[in-house]
Amino acid sequence: MPIVPRRGLWIAGGLCIAISLYFLSGSFFGAKTPMKPQGSAAPVRTAKSLVQDVPRFLTGLGTVLPSSDVLVRSRVSGQLIALHFQEGQRVQAGTLLAEIDPRQYEAQLAEAKGRLAADQAQLANARRDLSRYASLVKSDYVERQKYDTQKALVSQYEGAVRADQAACETARLQVEYSRITAPAGGVAGLRKVDVGNQISASDSEGIVRITEVSPCDVLFTLPETVISDVVSAFQGGKKQLLVQAWDREQKHLLARGTLLSLDNQIDRETGTVRLKARFENADKSLYANQFVNARLCVAVEQNALTIPLSAVQIGSKGHYVYVVTRDMAGGDSSSRTGAFASGRCSLRFVETGLETPRFVVVKKGLSAGEEVVVDGLDRLRDGAEVRLAGEVQTDRAEQI
Repeated sequence: MPIVPRRGLWIAGGLCIAISLYFLSGSFFGAKTPMKPQGSAAPVRTAKSLVQDVPRFLTGLGTVLPSSDVLVRSRVSGQLIALHFQEGQRVQAGTLLAEIDPRQYEAQLAEAKGRLAADQAQLANARRDLSRYASLVKSDYVERQKYDTQKALVSQYEGAVRADQAACETARLQVEYSRITAPAGGVAGLRKVDVGNQISASDSEGIVRITEVSPCDVLFTLPETVISDVVSAFQGGKKQLLVQAWDREQKHLLARGTLLSLDNQIDRETGTVRLKARFENADKSLYANQFVNARLCVAVEQNALTIPLSAVQIGSKGHYVYVVTRDMAGGDSSSRTGAFASGRCSLRFVETGLETPRFVVVKKGLSAGEEVVVDGLDRLRDGAEVRLAGEVQTDRAEQI
């Protein structure tokens, strides 16, 4: 019986020794010092500030208008007997487009010419009689009253001849109007009528619409708060102001033009003013009545300091950025392999200026070439250690 307790003591002692060796094994067997907890240095991506020329654009919704828009209509009534154009064809001013049956108007012209010839013959005879009466009245062979009557008859025939000449001219115009020509150059649209239809001058649909979109205009609006900037640039600049036409999503540049004019008053209902720009549109990228986003360049800020828009934060004291100072031992991130470069960030308040969807202009608080944090800002504080996980480039401004 005494053997059992002694064996239990030996077992308990062995367990105590094993536990002690387990906790002290790190010291006796040369274990490494515990590493700094992973994530104590926040991983960030940075970008360097860039000096560049930045244009200032004002954007407004606009509509493309053709420089010439003509609805071709007939001036006379009759049956359409021929069409001489193709839909979508470019035509010049004076090009024959359609023909109306001219026979009734040719007959009217012939009738008017006949009346003119008859009245001219009567006028010639009356003038001869008047000439004879003029010599006879001096010798009292003819009464003065008869001479005056003949003189009035000559004036009557002269009036009739002039009326006949006008009737002939009108009939001749009706014959000409039966041949319908293009009043202006441009592109012919879809035809409104077919050969064989009876048309008249009162038809509101017309025959075809001719539009000129090379060049074309864009009518757009801007808020009244920026009108003073537009007026100053438009009147004081030596060069014409650039206007760009972008698609609805503002992803694709369609055409470049120049500001043509602006309205002389502000719309009181909308608080905007209308402006018109002219585009050459040689590649036909703009269509009549197309909606576009018009961007008007009113100024270019020279040698502006720019950084990505994502680097700028807003606090109770204003805008600020985190500027990164790299550790000397870390080297340049472009030359490292495997390990991340490291550094420290410092909070710095800045004064911002012109802002675009991609970058912002910094007026004060930052120098050219300084490195700012653009990604990983949520874990930063002033003086915090950072791991440089990558570098992005500050976008360059659009060249105009």
